[in-house]
Order: sequence, then structure tokens, then C-alpha cells
Amino acid sequence: MARDLILETMLPVAKGKAIDEATTASTLSPAEDHSLLFNAILYPNRSLPNNGFKVIMAIVIAVNFFCGVYYTLLGAWPIIFFAGLDILLVWGAFKLSYRQGRMHETLKLTEEALWVSRVLPSGHETRWRLEPYWTDVQIDSPIRHGSQLLLKSHGRHLNIGSFLSPPEKAALGEALSEALHKAKSAPQSA
Repeated sequence: MARDLILETMLPVAKGKAIDEATTASTLSPAEDHSLLFNAILYPNRSLPNNGFKVIMAIVIAVNFFCGVYYTLLGAWPIIFFAGLDILLVWGAFKLSYRQGRMHETLKLTEEALWVSRVLPSGHETRWRLEPYWTDVQIDSPIRHGSQLLLKSHGRHLNIGSFLSPPEKAALGEALSEALHKAKSAPQSA
């Protein structure tokens, strides 16, 4: 039986246009930056590198060019326009996919706070600050493709790593749980 999707109910502490990496890192003070218990930047998988994109586009252009010329010589001249449209659509689909690949999430954990930052492909950033003592990691068992990796705190939920594969979600959930356990068991500074 499939589990229902849980919507995010956790309110962010900041929203807006993404800040450059130097400013994003300044969320933590220099002392906190050295006391990181967990630090991860999550990116969606993009399996086709730029050279692969160039090769695929060269093949698509060559095939469409030769087919367009062949059918034009047979008298079906409108085919050349459809071949050009085909090239444009394939190029646009790849560019859209690469744009989606700019999305990323950052997780930084100290003894005092867990900072979660999500930057969308549009460049808009949302940040959350959670208290490690009250934060738990929850994931379905067994982990399936539709499983959610949730941070729970004070009855609210935050979905992280939605673009990760099931093994990556499991590894992230386990590592983050261990780091949160260390943060909870660490002596609190006064």
C-alpha cells in the first residue's frame, strides 16, 4: 500500500532571491562554521555531461539535415521546416533539463541549529532553521522510489532531497540521523 504524500508544513525563516555562496555560508558565524557536525550540498543527478550534449545534438542535427535534404529533393520541401523544429525542440528540452539541475539544497548542522537552504532553478532561496534537539529524520521502510525523507520538528514536516534516488535518500537519512544524535548528546554550552 502506498503511503500518502506529506506536504511541507514547516515555515521558513527567510525567503527571497538566492544569495551568492559567500553570503550563504555567512548564515553561520565563523565559530559555528568550524563546529559543523554535518554539512551536505545536494544536487539532482544530471547524467549527461556537456560533451555528451554536444555529441547528441550533432547527431540530431546531422540526421535531421540529411532527412530534410532527402525529402526536399523528393519534393516534400515542408519537411525541412519540421526537421528544424525537431532540432529546436530537442535543444530546448535539454536546456530545460540542465536548468532544473541548478536546483540544490544545503544542510548544515551545528550543536545549536540545523540550517536547511533550498535554491530553486529560478534562483529563489528558502531557508529553515531547526533546533537539533527537537528534530527527527523520518523515511519509509522499505525505501521505494516515492519515499519521502522528512525532517520533523514540533509536529511540522520538511521534505528534503526529493530529487535523490532511494539509496541516496537512505544514506542521507542515516548520516543525518547520526549527526543529529551527536548534536543531541553533546553538552550544551551555556
